[in-house]
Amino acid sequence: MHLFDWILVGVLNGAIILYGLIRSRETKSSADWFLAGRSLPWWMVGLSLYATAIDSADLVAVSGATYILGIRLFVINWMGVMIGWVSAAHFIILPMYRAGMYTNAEYLEARFGVAARVCSTLVQVQNRTLVLGLIATAIYLVLAIVCDWGPHAWWAVVAMALVATIYTALGGLKSVAVTDALQTILMLIGSGILFCVVWSNVGGWTGLEEKLAAHQRDLPDQMLHIGHDTVQVKNVQGKSAVEIERLLLVGGEYDEREQQIVVRTPAWLVCIALAIVGFGYPIVNHTQSMRMFGARSEWDLKMSVIVSGALLLATTFTIMMIGVMGRAIHPVISEMPLDAALQTRDSIYPLLVRDLTSCGLKGLVVAGAVAAFFSTCDSIGATLSSLLVRDVYARLIVRDREDQHYLRVGQWLTPLIIFGSFGYVPLLIRERGMMLFLIDQVSVFVVPLLTIYLMGVLTRVHRSSGAIGLLIGVAYGVLRLLAPMVAERFAVVVLPPLMVNAYASYVFSILITAGTMIATSLLLGWETPGELLHQERTGWLRASQLRVSQIDPTGHVSRSPAWPVVLGIALVVVGALLSLVIFW
Repeated sequence: MHLFDWILVGVLNGAIILYGLIRSRETKSSADWFLAGRSLPWWMVGLSLYATAIDSADLVAVSGATYILGIRLFVINWMGVMIGWVSAAHFIILPMYRAGMYTNAEYLEARFGVAARVCSTLVQVQNRTLVLGLIATAIYLVLAIVCDWGPHAWWAVVAMALVATIYTALGGLKSVAVTDALQTILMLIGSGILFCVVWSNVGGWTGLEEKLAAHQRDLPDQMLHIGHDTVQVKNVQGKSAVEIERLLLVGGEYDEREQQIVVRTPAWLVCIALAIVGFGYPIVNHTQSMRMFGARSEWDLKMSVIVSGALLLATTFTIMMIGVMGRAIHPVISEMPLDAALQTRDSIYPLLVRDLTSCGLKGLVVAGAVAAFFSTCDSIGATLSSLLVRDVYARLIVRDREDQHYLRVGQWLTPLIIFGSFGYVPLLIRERGMMLFLIDQVSVFVVPLLTIYLMGVLTRVHRSSGAIGLLIGVAYGVLRLLAPMVAERFAVVVLPPLMVNAYASYVFSILITAGTMIATSLLLGWETPGELLHQERTGWLRASQLRVSQIDPTGHVSRSPAWPVVLGIALVVVGALLSLVIFW
């Protein structure tokens, strides 16, 4: 990095942050801090949704994942997130928006009771702080490799987190949405430049196929086609026959000649699992729903996902292909020109930035990665503060205080959340693939919670079924994670091999959670369609709901209501064609 590169990074990101601090002065109430006073236009909400979905973790950790899985990982965005955004805007989030809710967890108490509400909050806090830790680790790798700072890069990461904490705590969603929109533009420029540079280096699509084939004959099929089965290989050289037999208890076939256990998962099952991962993201994740709640009208809410969806369709290829092209350039992790401690699949993105970009271009790419860090760090900080204040603190601990009290609590929680997430860093540093580690955790807590939301909105399952279904769904997820360890150590089969498979677990998690809710309803009865069984009646929670519900959510009626529907369907169709036809 040259001085000119650092000037680009500092000036571009500094100007955006300064503007966010200026806008923070407009935050006067909790409605402003949590929902931006429901004043955000559709294009700003859409840009903010996109910026939150694509962060420094996607630039680094997702590149590390595509380095292994290839373009099949694109299904998360092209199908999962695309269908999730459209479904959320038209069906899942809309009734919450109309009821004046501040968080998606509020809906769960209205539908299933306070236990479901609190559990949702805790699940989101666990999942999103893990993501924050992943983002911090990702930007550390960028600074450590591109800037050659080594371990000292952590000081810069802490300083950046402190800056994000300050303007997020002061301005809340109003500052975050504005800075997200500007940071999105910077991030797109940086990632676009890097894609063009690396694409030229590998020689385009033809050169990419040739370089992959030169390393391994069938590697182009594995990396460049979604329809190729996923093969996981575990080396068992040096293990006894008894140890190998125990490992086979959780699935796989033993190749005696190669001394490997091979687990093969059909492409269609991998595709379904990755689509579920993406689908649950905008529905369970309040980082997304919080932005939709801030839309100035229902039309703006629905139209916002067209902006974010179009950007995601257009940029998924350029952002995620970095890892695939990196596999062609550096096919062996242990031979990467890096210190041994940094030789991981997640290092491929910063390694390409370091080696293939020149002065000026390097500064723009790093500026984009830093912008991506800020855009999601501030978003998650504001989101989790909102959840903890409304769904735990104001609901269970302090119910009847003035509006400014809850605003201040949300502001003070922000640094605790952002810096508390650093507790995950030692775990993520030890992992050799951050994104795959995160995806594996999603099936344990997030998928059962996704099922609760869908069953609540789309069915008449009993009020008590929510907490019961969530408990059983999470119990299965925990058992699945423990099953390989129990089999290896004690030769005990906890679950059938198919239910231990990481990709099949997504389907089983939905079936087990939904089946439990249906069984509970068959015993206890079914609820009246569309009826919310709980509503805040007193205190700040009710007063704040009334304040935002008085804002007219039907604005811009002169604009055609058909456009969000038609364009939403078009985005879903394009995403499906890319996943199931063009790149299958």
